[in-house]
Amino acid sequence: MNSPNQHIPVSNIDPGKNVGDGEGSVQVHLEDDLMQTTAKVFAVYGKGGIGKSTTSSNLSVAFSKLGKRVIQIGCDPKHDSTFTLTKALMPTVIDVLESVEFHAEELRPEDYVHEGYNGVMCVEAGGPPAGTGCGGYVVGQTVKLLKQHHLLDDSDVVIFDVLGDVVCGGFASPLQHAERALVVTANDFDSIFAMNRIAAAIKAKSKNYAVRLGGVIANRSADTDEIDRFNEAVGLKRLAHFPDLDVIRRSRLKKSTLFELDEAPGLSEVCDEYLQLAEQLWAGTDPLPCEPMKDRDLFDFLGFD
Repeated sequence: MNSPNQHIPVSNIDPGKNVGDGEGSVQVHLEDDLMQTTAKVFAVYGKGGIGKSTTSSNLSVAFSKLGKRVIQIGCDPKHDSTFTLTKALMPTVIDVLESVEFHAEELRPEDYVHEGYNGVMCVEAGGPPAGTGCGGYVVGQTVKLLKQHHLLDDSDVVIFDVLGDVVCGGFASPLQHAERALVVTANDFDSIFAMNRIAAAIKAKSKNYAVRLGGVIANRSADTDEIDRFNEAVGLKRLAHFPDLDVIRRSRLKKSTLFELDEAPGLSEVCDEYLQLAEQLWAGTDPLPCEPMKDRDLFDFLGFD
């Protein structure tokens, strides 16, 4: 019998049968050695538009400022996760695979890995055309290429920046690779509602994979009272708080990370918060025994000032 954190080899799965990967899931498990690495691996989730790419890119730079070798993997077909690091929209893994008719052995690392600010290595997984395939396949192929070219072995930190809410197995696939999942949220009903569903997905994945909830990052919020109240109720923890500052909005327009900008109100404090978050994550966070609420219970819990 498989232990809760043991990966089940694909060769042992009958594709015609449902397999245990959390309640009701029919996903295919990864090969045993696909993501074996000494790097610390984080998957960043949150409601669509909440600022995951901004958070991921600045966190990547913060890790690099600590002297760590970092790879950031964008998991959105829009391939806009890393442009503040590279100053351009980079070709995606699916683009370069298509250019060689999906003969992956013909690719070199420089075909799909691009160096960004302060040495952060940037990869955009991309995705299939809308309505034609599963994003989980693309994430799997990206990890496979990184492993084949020994790039994971040469990294200290890997950050997956994941598309929107968890709505299908495809975009939950980074959870099969990560050690810790981080949830970005604002101090509002919709963001916390999405966070609760993400926490449920992570809990389901943790039955068969090593991923555990690492904590919550409050973003675009003057206050954190509703986030903190929810966290206390379900067993989560806030790791950092980034207020809704104009300099953060402008950093995206300038195609720059916060660490590259000239002094502005609140900028140094935000950069210090990112550095403290990176130090905290590098030191290691305890897995959080979160118990997500049922949707209707959360509906009743939230929104009463």
